[in-house]
Amino acid sequence: MLTKVSLFSSKRDFILASFAILFIATYSLLMEFNNYKRLTQFDSSLVTATLQKQYEKTKLAKSGKIKKYQVLKLKSDDDFVFYTTSKKRVNAHVGQKIELEIWAGDISFYEYMTGFYAFSKVLHLSLDLSAKNSLNVMIAHEHQDKNSTSVYQALYTAKPLERDIQNKFSSLGVSHLVAISGFHLSVLSALLFFLLKHPYKFLQNRYFPYRSHKVDSFIIIAVILLSYLLFLDSPPSLLRAFVMLVIGFILYDRGMELISTQTLFLSVILLLALFPRLLFSLGFWLSVAGVFYIFLFLLYYKGLSKVWQFVLVPFWVYVLMIPYSIIIFGNFSVYHPLSIVWTSLFSVFYPLSIFLHLIGFGDSLDVFLKLLINLDTNATKIALDAKWLAFYVILSLLAVWKKIFLLFTLLNALSIFIYAVYQIT
Repeated sequence: MLTKVSLFSSKRDFILASFAILFIATYSLLMEFNNYKRLTQFDSSLVTATLQKQYEKTKLAKSGKIKKYQVLKLKSDDDFVFYTTSKKRVNAHVGQKIELEIWAGDISFYEYMTGFYAFSKVLHLSLDLSAKNSLNVMIAHEHQDKNSTSVYQALYTAKPLERDIQNKFSSLGVSHLVAISGFHLSVLSALLFFLLKHPYKFLQNRYFPYRSHKVDSFIIIAVILLSYLLFLDSPPSLLRAFVMLVIGFILYDRGMELISTQTLFLSVILLLALFPRLLFSLGFWLSVAGVFYIFLFLLYYKGLSKVWQFVLVPFWVYVLMIPYSIIIFGNFSVYHPLSIVWTSLFSVFYPLSIFLHLIGFGDSLDVFLKLLINLDTNATKIALDAKWLAFYVILSLLAVWKKIFLLFTLLNALSIFIYAVYQIT
């Protein structure tokens, strides 16, 4: 039996890779800093941005009256995110291009990287529908229920959910199913591989038997997924998953060890070097955490049969991700543990829903979505200090080193889960 080759066979390989990543990171940061200096060079700047969110807020004026105003979250063509406000509702929809004059001269580089507030003046609203907005319109035409439309648009085009639906899914523990992530990418990859397998083998046997089915299939699938990633404006969690998919295949194709924390570490460092903003993305780090715990399971329990791995991994990931879910989001309900079931069913629901939308029967599964959305969760807000999460992350990292820390990590996660259950009983 052939043994897998490790990622770095010598210190020299590790040092060369480190210098290459350091060079990429330095170049990326210099590019970002140059864009920052250009934005803040004058008191105001002209910016073209895409509307990501728009919602209403209120404040108490000095006169004692309640004033309403609109908050807009926008992403510029230069990739920085900022917030602005308007006294009147801007007649634009999510995904629409807006030209603005913004006053951002006093922001720091850190604020530029993480997101900032700026006064603005809307100059022009683009009337042209982007491909993403056109797809959202097509999805809306297949549904009569507004909430179901919103869910499918979130699933296919990464359009933000309404806040009340988002809170409901958070209470049910299924937010990760609606926010496009690596889980969706894996389902799409498996679906594409299945669809390509037999047509490719037919052509291969007749015209190019010398080609590798696995390599060619991966290249085709990677191109399709990259196109989809760019179409969605590269959501952080999906970007992480795509890079890991590419790195994973390269390692597999060269007979290197695939399931290791080294692979995850390399993917994360490379992504941060290429896209420094990911350092401040919560979605990116939650996505990394989910994959990390799967790798941790396979690291210690790779001797189990494939059937047991398939059965246990969903429970394992759910329990070990509970501290993140509760400490960061705080929503918990009696239905939260059922997310294990919903996650398993989603592997069937997701590709089936895509097929039904393609043939014009997209509303066929709306009845199930309505039941989920209208479910009375009686959610409870649970407040836990962020220090618990810092302690939990340290324990998790130490678990890579020794199994005893893995047991402590598991006990810590179960304790937080039991505490959450106690709060709702």
